[in-house]
Amino acid sequence: MPTGTLESGRDGWVDMAAWIYESCPQRYNVRAMDDLDAYAFSEAGPWSLAHGPLPWQEGVEALRDETRAAVPRLVGRRRLPPLRRFLEAGWGVGWAVLRWAVGARRQGGEASRADLSGRLRVVFERLGPTYIKLGQIVSSGRGLFPDELVEEFRRLRDQVPAEPFSTVRETVEAELGAPLEQVFSSFDEDCLASASIAQVHAAVLATGERVVVKVQRGSVDRLVVRDIQAMAWIAPFLVGRLPVAALANPPALVELFAETITEELDFRLEAQNMLDVASGLRAAGQTAIVVPRPHPRLITRRVLVMERLDGFGYEDVEGMREAGIDTTEVLRGLLISFLEGAMIYGVFHGDLHGGNLFVLPGGRVALLDYGITGRMDDGQRLAFLRMMMTGAVNDMPGHLAAFRDLGALPPDADLDELARLLRVDQPTLDPTQLSGEQLVAEIQSVLKGLLAHGARLPKHLMLYVKNLLFVDSAIATLAPDLNLFVEVGRIYSYFVQNHSAQILREVGLDPRNVSVDLEGVKRGLGLQDDVASVTHRELQERRDVVREKLESTTAK
Repeated sequence: MPTGTLESGRDGWVDMAAWIYESCPQRYNVRAMDDLDAYAFSEAGPWSLAHGPLPWQEGVEALRDETRAAVPRLVGRRRLPPLRRFLEAGWGVGWAVLRWAVGARRQGGEASRADLSGRLRVVFERLGPTYIKLGQIVSSGRGLFPDELVEEFRRLRDQVPAEPFSTVRETVEAELGAPLEQVFSSFDEDCLASASIAQVHAAVLATGERVVVKVQRGSVDRLVVRDIQAMAWIAPFLVGRLPVAALANPPALVELFAETITEELDFRLEAQNMLDVASGLRAAGQTAIVVPRPHPRLITRRVLVMERLDGFGYEDVEGMREAGIDTTEVLRGLLISFLEGAMIYGVFHGDLHGGNLFVLPGGRVALLDYGITGRMDDGQRLAFLRMMMTGAVNDMPGHLAAFRDLGALPPDADLDELARLLRVDQPTLDPTQLSGEQLVAEIQSVLKGLLAHGARLPKHLMLYVKNLLFVDSAIATLAPDLNLFVEVGRIYSYFVQNHSAQILREVGLDPRNVSVDLEGVKRGLGLQDDVASVTHRELQERRDVVREKLESTTAK
């Protein structure tokens, strides 16, 4: 075996490539697809990962630990924020709002919202990765944020202005230790997509495999550090001042940003995330999701080469249906895989949005971009599993206890008092039947009570909620007339059939003997007990009524 590595220069890389593909075909031969026993990959991949260890895996878990250990220093208290970056962000957002205020705001309605949304999107693009990430979260919140803002911020998923190709070439050659032409027979100068941390290019390896190359943006690490330091400085001042921000726990939210986005800066961690998620999917017997194979060797801190997959954009509903794909099944498979990863295996894709997935011609979902992956230890996963199962059977005391154990409530929280605050034993209030003033008063009362009980959103729950925002918008796109009550029952039945023994062992609840109880679901949606069905379209109509009432009240 030659001694050359990716770091040893051009000749070393060429020797290593020759060894991989010629001297040892049993390890990476495209005909030896035995990695399907271990991972949820495509059936006909360009290489196999079954016979590791892989070079980039060496020390990867220690690297993950080191990255997390650095977060407390990054978010630690400082006398002053990074002033230049702080002022740059404040000036950018403030100037955009001011120009809107003296212009389109006077028009009111959709025109006003569209103008402000466009201005904010441009500012977020200029400010860089952290703000683009925030915009991506907003883009998944259809129904929770104004439609104009959601539509505008969708462009931040994969349409951020790209780095020039000269910069891309320089990064790839520096990371791989060889000229582009020695590694690739072709490399598209125009990127397929460009987002917060990186952009991706289609390419063909010198050995003939079609691949996608993810290349990190220049100076992204410097911008991320400054943004996190600025956010960490201001976060404590928001606690107790803005009710919603306090419930979200601003310091913890900043810590979550710091932990996830710093892990995103090292593509070796992302490649390992791909394998961990793919392993859990295969262990569950899932066939709905396909994870692209990372390359056995062409992965470094700033470059990730992976198998190329092609399919329909998840919003191309017409194209999928013309190809005979059941979009409801696509949605169901995606949701079950997400829940199964969190509840059963403690590892799940933490950044679901439309730019991170597409649908293969056979109907399977190709899930991309594993920079943010939710990971729970055994205690956290068990609390999450109890939270989901007690919610499904409407065990409210158990549900609140699971929230407490997950970290959403203090250990000494008075759960009985909290149940009274949430009106668990009272008739459901239908928000569409309340006046705007009554809605505001009700929201303020609940928020005030939750804060008084020390409620907050822990980090893993934040990722879960963030993904649910996308799932909500995905239902609106793929299956707007789906009966949500029937779907809850189907998903519950899936877990009964596939995980009853584990749920009984770990939670003490045998789901085979307990039926799903939709009373709690209806209460959470503000629906009366006698409502037999509701579609997402109908739910969105109700949300629009509530939003209009709130907007009319706050405008007075």
